[in-house]
Amino acid sequence: MDYIQHLRSMVGNEKVIMVVAGAIVFDKENRVLMQKRSDNGQWGFPGGFMDLGESVQDTARREVYEETGLTLEELKLFGIYSGPQYDKTFSNGDQVSLVLISFVCDQYSGKLVESNEESIQNKFYSLKELPENIFTEHRMLIDDLLSNKLLPIIG
Repeated sequence: MDYIQHLRSMVGNEKVIMVVAGAIVFDKENRVLMQKRSDNGQWGFPGGFMDLGESVQDTARREVYEETGLTLEELKLFGIYSGPQYDKTFSNGDQVSLVLISFVCDQYSGKLVESNEESIQNKFYSLKELPENIFTEHRMLIDDLLSNKLLPIIG
């Protein structure tokens, strides 16, 4: 039984704090990797829930690998997002208060998987030409990217 199933077996649908980690991955043309999620059909950055015994960096690396096939190398902290705007109720009734930890990475290896069980499509996009229908929780990350908060990190 995985951690989330175990936790839910004890608390039911009650609100719990969950940590989510992921990465904003840049290619050599300074485009960002976007994932069209198979669970809701929305676009966002690859990432997911932290497992017991993992660091947030390990979570980001594992999730990006599972969803895209890319192995991340050096990670730099981009931001930590939390608060009531990150509270949500899933379609099964489970309530969460998310703590979203986002990294940036421009060094990776592997071949990009265009689609798999978790991803309808994975593709690099220019920040000026992002797809429509972006995952709500990732809108603030994009807003921060577009406000040039990231430029000192990658510049």
